[in-house]
Amino acid sequence: MLLRRRHELPPTAGLPLRLADLRPGAPTLADDIAALLGTPPLQLTCSGTAALLLTLATLRELAPRRRRVVVPAYTCPLVAIAVRQAGLELQLCDLRPGHYDMDPSALRAACDERTLAIVPTHLAGRVADVDDALVVARQVGAYVIEDAAQALGARRADGTSVGLAGDAGFFSLAAGKGLSIYEGGLLAARDPALRERLARAAAGVPQRPDWEWRRRLELLGYAALYRPWGLRLAYGAPLRRALRRGDEIAAVGDDFPPTIPLHRVGRWRQAVGSHAVPRLPAFLAQLSAQAQRRLPRLRQIGGIDVLDDPAGACGTWPFFLLLLPDRRRRDAALAQLWPAGYGASRLFIHALPDYPYLADVVPAADVPHARDFAARSLSLGNSPWLTDADFETICGVLGNG
Repeated sequence: MLLRRRHELPPTAGLPLRLADLRPGAPTLADDIAALLGTPPLQLTCSGTAALLLTLATLRELAPRRRRVVVPAYTCPLVAIAVRQAGLELQLCDLRPGHYDMDPSALRAACDERTLAIVPTHLAGRVADVDDALVVARQVGAYVIEDAAQALGARRADGTSVGLAGDAGFFSLAAGKGLSIYEGGLLAARDPALRERLARAAAGVPQRPDWEWRRRLELLGYAALYRPWGLRLAYGAPLRRALRRGDEIAAVGDDFPPTIPLHRVGRWRQAVGSHAVPRLPAFLAQLSAQAQRRLPRLRQIGGIDVLDDPAGACGTWPFFLLLLPDRRRRDAALAQLWPAGYGASRLFIHALPDYPYLADVVPAADVPHARDFAARSLSLGNSPWLTDADFETICGVLGNG
């Protein structure tokens, strides 16, 4: 059995905050990131899921006869919760075999005149196939919302930011997702008229001092503890408690409440994010260079499939997403790596229909490829704190199948 690492490695690489980031400043976070990414103006929200919820509510007003939202059957449970909270119906689409994209045939079968929106997902920082979703959406008169929650800074083959090919797109600023204000989101739209509608929807979100004070305290904790020594307390200890009681959903944080809070982001947290923005390009470049250096070693391991971007696209690398040959080998690797502090984890525990607590939210569906993806996938953190020796230890475990 692998000995536990002294200091905890995170399962996903977030930009560490500095003491100077915590000083007051101008609340220009959305504008700063829009300038960095080269996008039209972005709308700041209290979470990526809140951005999705506001988008769905706005599109529902534009097309009140359409009620269905098509999402990948393997994605974050918060997506399903947002669809229900918006008063809409979830329609699942199976994945391509052994891939994170929606299966083209399944997508066409899932969409019709009742479809309001299709939500392709840039999973794990990888760049998704949005073009196919656009073709299908135009055929049935639906919208496309890009879920780029895990892909802030990723670019399509034409060099443009993800989140802009569809009608709307959203990013997450949650803990560990590149730039973070602990919880936050950004909402993008190409069309000025839709962008104005989304801005009005965001302006209608109430001030909630209780939530904002909570997020301030959590952000201070993140700034202090998002370090290998602090992560052992903040992340590793709760993880191992969940694993000891056999609660894998809690171990990855998939146990979400049934309602998404909506509140405005305060000036101080915006300033913290703005202070960190100038360091983000170099940080993403560092992660990419580290990933490119280590990808060949991972691909040398028999039976391992490392998920990558389509030709010409440039995703971000907060972690590696791997598919192992079968559940047995995946579980054997995780049994050693998961509790040992090496940043190995699972992205989502189940395909959406298989979460017990979502039984009244997600319809039953035959989605074999999504279930296979959940059964064989494993994530490896790509933090700068992951040394070459740590990485070789991980590869040794993965190769002992």
